[in-house]
Amino acid sequence: MSLLGGIRPPIAVLSALLLSLAAVTALVLGPAGDTRLPEAVRTSQQHFAEDGAIALRASIDESVTDLERSAGLFSAGAPVSGDAVLDKLGNTYQKWMGTAVIEIRSGKLVAARGETVPLTSLDRSELGAEGGLAPRMVRLENGEVRLLSFALLSWPGRPQLLLVASNSLKFPGISLGQFRAIAVVDRAGTILSSDGIPEPEQVLTDLQRKEVTASNKQLRAFAKKAAGQAGRKPLTTKEPGSGGYLGISGSLLGGTWLSDRSVAGYATLSSPQPGEATTATALGLTVVAMVKVAEDPTHTTSPVFGLVAAGALLLIGGIAVAVLLGTVQRPLIRLFLESRRLTRGDLARPVNVPGYGEAHRIGTALERLRRRLLGEPGGDDGPVPAPRGARRIGTRGLLAVSALLLLAWSAPLLLILNRADATVVVPQQLVNDQRERTDTLTDRVRRALNEGEADLQSVASLIGDRTTPADMTKVLDRTLNQHLRYQSLYVVDAAGRVVTRVGGAPHAARTKPATADPIELLGRGGTKPLIVGTAEIPGRDGSALVGEFRIDFLNSMLKRPGLGVVRVVDDHGKVVAGNTGYLAFQSLPSDRLKDLVLAAGQRVGKSAHPAGVLYRENGVQIAGAAPFVGGGPAKELGWTVVSWQPANRLAIPEYDVQHRTVLAGLLGAAAAATCLGWMHIVVARPLRALAEQAEALADGDRKTVLFPRNHDEVGAVTRSLELIRQQLQAQRGPQPAGRRGVPDTASQQQVRN
Repeated sequence: MSLLGGIRPPIAVLSALLLSLAAVTALVLGPAGDTRLPEAVRTSQQHFAEDGAIALRASIDESVTDLERSAGLFSAGAPVSGDAVLDKLGNTYQKWMGTAVIEIRSGKLVAARGETVPLTSLDRSELGAEGGLAPRMVRLENGEVRLLSFALLSWPGRPQLLLVASNSLKFPGISLGQFRAIAVVDRAGTILSSDGIPEPEQVLTDLQRKEVTASNKQLRAFAKKAAGQAGRKPLTTKEPGSGGYLGISGSLLGGTWLSDRSVAGYATLSSPQPGEATTATALGLTVVAMVKVAEDPTHTTSPVFGLVAAGALLLIGGIAVAVLLGTVQRPLIRLFLESRRLTRGDLARPVNVPGYGEAHRIGTALERLRRRLLGEPGGDDGPVPAPRGARRIGTRGLLAVSALLLLAWSAPLLLILNRADATVVVPQQLVNDQRERTDTLTDRVRRALNEGEADLQSVASLIGDRTTPADMTKVLDRTLNQHLRYQSLYVVDAAGRVVTRVGGAPHAARTKPATADPIELLGRGGTKPLIVGTAEIPGRDGSALVGEFRIDFLNSMLKRPGLGVVRVVDDHGKVVAGNTGYLAFQSLPSDRLKDLVLAAGQRVGKSAHPAGVLYRENGVQIAGAAPFVGGGPAKELGWTVVSWQPANRLAIPEYDVQHRTVLAGLLGAAAAATCLGWMHIVVARPLRALAEQAEALADGDRKTVLFPRNHDEVGAVTRSLELIRQQLQAQRGPQPAGRRGVPDTASQQQVRN
């Protein structure tokens, strides 16, 4: 018989699968253990550190790019003094703590603004070498670290100058909330800058000083561990196919202080595109974010449910297998043995007829054929009436009964048991993280728009004295290639006519003064938002430089792992940008989200703050919203960033148990469908067809040849019926000597062959 055919293999496989599923259910469904700190909290700190690394990397790269681009624009124009360079630079950008211009050959300080730039650490002989203008970190006498960026200023016939900008490694616009600290760490694990933990002498009580000291000690320990992890390769720190952050990132678990557990996330500075390197990523910096989380000492899970579910599966599965063994397998094997007995010539004993369905019909037909072979009266009776009552239950019905038994265990697990939405306890830290991360993302979007407007102001001031459109086109083309945030740049005169342009065709016609609304949103009522920045060109009688922002530029900044769905809405509550598919200027999908946006924006001003809520709508949802606050022209847009995600996607113990429960139900249903479907294909359908053929043979059909389709029990019974058919045909001709009804041995041998 076939190795995979017949009735035995599917029942054996079903038994093995049910035993395995029972063991898995007992071990996994309800494990006992310490769940006082959900895994979702640790993952959230990892995402928080990734946000900080993205913000720091973007700030450093943007600062270096702005400095180099400004120096290039100054060098392309008429020579100006060092003071004029720094004045224009300071009026356009307010991002550097100190700037200076020095003469490279003599080392003479030409001009300086802001705090004193540490020029004594600068080796001018290295400037001409490859990578000599790469940014570098310098530690001051007071222990603080400054990042120095460089750019060359050169004009024909003038001494070559070096433009130097100094900045700290502070995070731009990171919302820390309460009980959180964040730090920048170098390759050796040394903390270069930190924020969120006060100095011990700045607190009042002894307990507070001890807590601050313990926090600083824990942060230094996390910094050492994170620096050690940062030396690994990204592919070794993530599961295959997990995607997400391109750099090294993870979470760390620390000690406790007064029932609060220290949890940290770390992330190295990584480029936005795989395989690329930026100025910031070459510095070898790592961001560490630490927070203290209150643990719930009473929150544990019990193995009782898993043991009960496993016991119920063993009981129900045993009944289902017993039904299959007693009502499907045993009658079929009995038919196989009885049919073999008849073909061997043992016709003395009546056929042991099974009591149900197709097996009963085939057994009755075999009994009639036995009597026909013996020549007894009654063998030529007419068609046998169909079985009644319980005898009518066929193999398909028995399989359906077994399926119902197994579904009685699987269906409650799939649909009813361990539903967590009504009982879940979502840690408050997750709500806080959703709010703070949304606020950080809001600041990132606002700063990006402000940076874009500052670039327009810088370019407009430098092309003010350029009279020919060709010269202006060169400057615009260089700016468009250096910054991917614009889809088109063009210069318009006072009447709104386009003088010169680069990039895509202009979509916005300027009719208002260039000094009004530096950034505005156009395209309402259309299919695509249009964000336009404008900067007046000095000395050109109302001419202006217009830049149209790519909406994909905003959408790309909103892609943050672990933050869910993110939308940017305007002052009317209409969607402008998002991290997933959306329709422009549509409303938010929920009234709760609309109320959250209103609550976050109703205190615009000094008391403006992000908002975070936990609400129940289509399950438990975590949401956060933060309006545009701070300086810059983007604040006047009145936009708000809102994010939300279902809590069941987070690694919370109650949802973990729910997911495992659903998985157990799915596995049970899949095992039942696979094995019972297997039996229906290889047993039930062939057996039903064989019953019709056996009854036709018993009713006198001697012409239809019966041939087996599979080498299994059903096929064996089919071969036996074919031998009986040949014996009945032989009875019509001359009978051999001997007892009537004895089968023809040569005919049997021919069929077997």
